[in-house]
Amino acid sequence: MEHVPLPLACAAFLLVALLYASVGQAGASGYIAVMALLGFAPAQIKPLALALNSLVSLLVVWRFGRAGHFRWELFRPLALGAAPMALLGGYWTLPGPWFERLLGLLLLIAAIPTLLRPPSDRPAVPPPCMALVLAGATIGLLSGLTGMGGGVLLAPLLLHCRWAEIRSAAALSSAFILVNSVAALAGHWSAMQRLPAETGLLAASVAVGGLLGAHLGSRRLSTLTVQRLLALLLLVAGGKLLMA
Repeated sequence: MEHVPLPLACAAFLLVALLYASVGQAGASGYIAVMALLGFAPAQIKPLALALNSLVSLLVVWRFGRAGHFRWELFRPLALGAAPMALLGGYWTLPGPWFERLLGLLLLIAAIPTLLRPPSDRPAVPPPCMALVLAGATIGLLSGLTGMGGGVLLAPLLLHCRWAEIRSAAALSSAFILVNSVAALAGHWSAMQRLPAETGLLAASVAVGGLLGAHLGSRRLSTLTVQRLLALLLLVAGGKLLMA
């Protein structure tokens, strides 16, 4: 990030972490969007997103776990499929153009559900165990390859299929993000044995933002407003990557 002012990057990451934590997400897609817009090198994007996501997801899991919305019977098959595939995806490194195209596409996909009509909190139906394993494996692999935690892909799937209610989907997504991010980071570390030099300062920034977001929640800004602001960020960054 030779041409990116570090104070600007730290401020942007703090704001993204605050907004995502306030709506129950760790923020990997937001960090990736900021890095794409600020011109980070592709080799920096994936490890930074995984490291920062692992940190913030710990805070979000703690927040939602205390609220009593977590459902172990859904999380276990999701994690069973996700962890090994995220580890494998973290170990693999895609060529730069392929990485940017896949990442841009996933950012656009993640933005679309938020821009549509928000889901109603309908009663959940029991999902097939194998469907959860396959969903976890697919999203886990994509998360490992790109650095996204997968929560922005999992939550819309859970709600669309009526496998979880809104609060349960948020709690499951936060834990799923943690498992994916830690597994993918372990895979990346085993292959590269290093993280970008800026990781420490950026981690401190997202820790402050994540703590503030987890504490404040959505008291000052409606959840829907926050989600749509973040969706706009994902659309712009996704479009930039696809047109690069």
